Amino acid sequence: QVLRHEEFTEGCKASCNGPYDGKWSKTMVGYGPEDNHFVAELTYNYGIGEYRLGNDFLGITLVSSQAVSNAKKMGWPLKEVTTGVFEAEAPGGYKFYLEDKEQLKQDPVLKVTLGVSDLQKSVNYWSDLLGMKIYEKDEGEQRALLGYADNQCKLELRGVGGAVDHGTAFGRIAFSCAGEELPKIEALMKKENQKILTPLVSLDTPGKATVQVIILADPDGHEICFVGDEAFRDLSKVDPNGDKLLDDAMAADGSDRWFAEQKRKKASA
Repeated sequence: QVLRHEEFTEGCKASCNGPYDGKWSKTMVGYGPEDNHFVAELTYNYGIGEYRLGNDFLGITLVSSQAVSNAKKMGWPLKEVTTGVFEAEAPGGYKFYLEDKEQLKQDPVLKVTLGVSDLQKSVNYWSDLLGMKIYEKDEGEQRALLGYADNQCKLELRGVGGAVDHGTAFGRIAFSCAGEELPKIEALMKKENQKILTPLVSLDTPGKATVQVIILADPDGHEICFVGDEAFRDLSKVDPNGDKLLDDAMAADGSDRWFAEQKRKKASA
């Protein structure tokens, strides 16, 4: 479901919409409130027509026989990759893996998979520095499963057998934590000579709470955002008007028509 939708007239100072400057929007979608569910942030840059995907984001895995049933009813292409697990491709090329089992009560989003160039180096970063627990690790299959809690969505790291290419699309993994932890995270990264993309900064959302964030990069350049939980709980409240705001924004978006009238194509990022 749509949890909230927000429109912005200019680029975000923490590059929330990537390296793109101009009007953009974000829509938070998930199976429940952001307090206790994994949520995807969909960003839309009005002037960009398509993005080139890399091998950095390898997919999201859901446990939901309902999703499999929905796809079959809609005629959405599915490919069975292992017994009871189907691959679906979203518009734009992003992969979803649907496990044909009864949907989990807490959150059907099981894991998010990122590509890495050096599995051990990445596991060390996410576990030793960021404090994630290692649930599984298989050198042979070049994969590891990590997380902060048993009942939360997990992070899967998979070796890609070479360099990680981030393409021209844009994404980051975000976590909320106590605000008092943010300066500690920043200090640790400085001490360990790790990359900090955005030092501790306050971000404004019109009409909503101002949140503090720090943005890091792991050894392969995957962006990681930690946000202060106290203000984020206010910012991330489910908006009952979210669906309507999204529908209104899509109805008002004349960018496709404008480009067609000008006999121009939207830019390819």
